[in-house]
Amino acid sequence: MTGATLEFTVHIWKESSTFIAFALPIEVASCGASPEAARAAVNEAVQGFVESARAHGTLDQVLDEAGYRNEEGRWVAPEWIGVEQQSVAV
Repeated sequence: MTGATLEFTVHIWKESSTFIAFALPIEVASCGASPEAARAAVNEAVQGFVESARAHGTLDQVLDEAGYRNEEGRWVAPEWIGVEQQSVAV
């Protein structure tokens, strides 16, 4: 996958004074003092995750299990149908 890009969706929310950024579908998270800092931190975390999986020889398996499709040597992210906030009674 050298020289390629990996698409992912980032959800950002606030917990106390920290912003959490969660990358889907690969399920990598990081945080920062602002939404921009959290975004930058999760991008760095995803890069590290990809490099580590590649070094261990598991990148293809990890991406496949995360729902990516390999089309002619290119990893294609799952198509999102919707991202919704819902609630249930507790």
